[in-house]
Amino acid sequence: MDKKLIFYILKRLLLAFVTVVIVITVTFFAMQLIPGGPFTSEKAVSPETLERLQAKYGLDQPIIVQYFRYLQSALVFDFGYSIKSRGARKVIDLIIAGFRFSSATGLIAASIAIVFGILLGSLAAYKHNTWVDKTIMVFSTASVAVPSFVISTIFLYLFCVEWKILPANGDTWQGFILPTITLSFSPMAYIIRLTRSSTLDVLNSDYIRTANAKGLSFSRVLYKHSLRNSLTPVITYAGPMIAFIITGSLVVERIFGIPGIGRDYVSSITNRDYPIIMGLTIFLTYLVIIMVLISDILYKVVNPRVELE
Repeated sequence: MDKKLIFYILKRLLLAFVTVVIVITVTFFAMQLIPGGPFTSEKAVSPETLERLQAKYGLDQPIIVQYFRYLQSALVFDFGYSIKSRGARKVIDLIIAGFRFSSATGLIAASIAIVFGILLGSLAAYKHNTWVDKTIMVFSTASVAVPSFVISTIFLYLFCVEWKILPANGDTWQGFILPTITLSFSPMAYIIRLTRSSTLDVLNSDYIRTANAKGLSFSRVLYKHSLRNSLTPVITYAGPMIAFIITGSLVVERIFGIPGIGRDYVSSITNRDYPIIMGLTIFLTYLVIIMVLISDILYKVVNPRVELE
């Protein structure tokens, strides 16, 4: 393996560690600033019971002691126990249980967005200023402008109520079709625009004119010369995009009844379940850092001329 690549990965891992510590710190103290507490919504909680609950979860310790204890645990994915879940379940167990559904839905949605986004973006660039280009751009603009809950509502009405083709919840694999397609709309639109813009820049390059002058076929110019060089901005965007899609859309998962981590996040905010709120936030940070690192390495693989610094 290239020494520069190894040094780059080590440097990024060090920066990732610093980023995670900062996120944990901000998240922890932000929870402390929220008025009230996780037990304030309980009915008829006596001072003695409240004192025992705080002692059970370590909330009776000084803030600085709680912080360093939580920091040490969160760095190894130990986010403590859920305060409001029955059976004193670990936060990491709840995250893993929901992540199975969110990751499956998110990976499929990300794949759809990347594949169709690149294809439609390349087609729009090659058909520049034609009705094909204009139609694709109208579609991408509408996909960005229309909120996901509106798209979800339209899909539910058409496919579940009017045509009765698909179920309205995620209890079966058919129930994941609509939320998967819904999640892919917005990132697909961004990828279409990125691919179209970068492909247009590449098409105006001298080496593309040379390839066309040599009489190379359209497919060879597209896949060998143009597409590979125009994918670099898409790869940069794809890393964080995949991470955010995998963690699930709060609204989409709620509408379609998918038991993912998005639903857990909403319920934890409502119930003031601070360990789950902090655990999901930090888990998302880990995921984003990993995906950004992978996208940067792929950036170098696709375009070897790029220097990793």
